[in-house]
Amino acid sequence: MTQFVINALLWFCAIGCGMMAGLYFAFSTFIMTALGRIPQAHGISAMQSINVVIQQSLFMPLFFGTTLAALLLAGLALFRLNETAGIAMLAAGILYVVGMFVSTIVFNVPFNNALDAVDPSSADAAAVWTRYLKDWTFWNHLRTVASAVASALFVVAIVAG
Repeated sequence: MTQFVINALLWFCAIGCGMMAGLYFAFSTFIMTALGRIPQAHGISAMQSINVVIQQSLFMPLFFGTTLAALLLAGLALFRLNETAGIAMLAAGILYVVGMFVSTIVFNVPFNNALDAVDPSSADAAAVWTRYLKDWTFWNHLRTVASAVASALFVVAIVAG
């Protein structure tokens, strides 16, 4: 693979991971708090709508594209472990794929599915919503940090490369 392609992937990941960090940061710092302050049925309905719309948006190509690019860069880094850029690429790729992608699939998506299955005005919704606000947001904090640190490490790889 040419250095030009590697540099293009590094820039894509640095910017893409930063964009993902910003989105997750917004949810962690004010969106979930705002949804938790409005009546339960409205908060659940709003989050259910967000979960539908986000899957039909440009978020999905960015979500999967940055994950695949980060995974590819981590693999390529295995051949450059004697270089600062290679170590940064490997660390960024692993952190992003595990901290953002795997945690999303293992934790956030099941919480979204459970929330989507509940009637917002039902008696059962209160327990689901309370758990969602606490636990989904915890895992979102992890995605925020993993994405931000991965973005910074991809920048280190660009500078060191």
